[in-house]
Amino acid sequence: MAHDAQRILVLNCGSSSLKFALLSPEGTQTWLSGLVECLGMDNASVTIKQGNERTTFGLPNGGHEEAIALLLDHLEALGWRDSVIAVGHRVVNGGELFDRPVLVTPEVEAGIEALCSLAPLHNPSNLMGIRAAGKAFPGLPQVAVFDTAFHQTMPPSAYRYAIPPRFYTEYGVRRYGAHGTSHDYVARQAVELLNLDPEDHHILVAHLGNGASVAAVQNGRSVDTTMGMTPLEGLVMGTRSGDIDPGAIFHIARQTGMGIDELDDLLNKKSGLIGMTGLSSDYRTVRDAAAEGHEQAQLALGVTVHRLARLLGGLATNFPRLDAVIFTGGIGENAPTLRAATAKRLALLGVAVDAERNNAAMGCTRVISPEGTNGPLVAVIPTNEELMIARSTAELIG
Repeated sequence: MAHDAQRILVLNCGSSSLKFALLSPEGTQTWLSGLVECLGMDNASVTIKQGNERTTFGLPNGGHEEAIALLLDHLEALGWRDSVIAVGHRVVNGGELFDRPVLVTPEVEAGIEALCSLAPLHNPSNLMGIRAAGKAFPGLPQVAVFDTAFHQTMPPSAYRYAIPPRFYTEYGVRRYGAHGTSHDYVARQAVELLNLDPEDHHILVAHLGNGASVAAVQNGRSVDTTMGMTPLEGLVMGTRSGDIDPGAIFHIARQTGMGIDELDDLLNKKSGLIGMTGLSSDYRTVRDAAAEGHEQAQLALGVTVHRLARLLGGLATNFPRLDAVIFTGGIGENAPTLRAATAKRLALLGVAVDAERNNAAMGCTRVISPEGTNGPLVAVIPTNEELMIARSTAELIG
């Protein structure tokens, strides 16, 4: 490996975790990647993957600064520290302030902090990562890439709620969406893979993981999505309920005496797959339990497919025609049965999958619709948010 190559460090900071990757500016080569888990706890650890090798370090009670410092030491040992030309950060909510990647300045930091109320579980952690990286790499350009930016092209009819306007103008209550970096990347890959017209295409992208959303992408621009002001709206997720009648929430509060914070915890952390089954938020565990006859697991999967198909069908109404449906994310890329069940529910739109192709598509790029179909093309395309962040960072710093 060349030690004089330029590299971009990509950071994705959560409240108790930190994902990282070291990529070439074009995003075509990943030098290393890894995950820090259980930050702030006595069992905190750092796992670094380099080629086919994995190395794990203990980091007892370490926080974001300690994790980045350890990563810095590792880069120093490899002789790569001085090759890092910039740091790119995933930031979940940029509100209406940020509709594209930006160089981090004190004003940008203040803007991200001001938006913490829109993403209280994410933006503060993203900001911690930016500040920790600033200390570790003083003077190095840092770039913030926002999950919500891709959806800033939605028209007001898609992003406004039917409530009095002052709640939007005074408090920013509107739909912002999420997973924008993933939706953008996958839609671009779909145009190339399926030989679609870059200036005239209509694609539904289903990003399905512990968090999940669908986006309607028309000619490279997001025109609608399922997540709302927060990541709680839309699909059934690992721990989130997705769509629920607000009246049901009021009823629960009146019947149980639960307060706002308790309801927030219920809907964000104790609902979805884990809430319905009592087993796990992991789709694989729920799927296996359903196969063994667990009734609540079977119901949870049924609700998940029902909601996914209903929202895919609804988002298709943004288009004059539907060219393609793309599955991505940890579940979307590795769950043939869910893809097949969803396609069956969308048969009235001409959506269909070939059983053999679908079953063979596990974590790889593959067209799974039948050969010669007259309906929309269906494909699996693995997402790569780190690559998009690296490219955006490289473009911004020139």
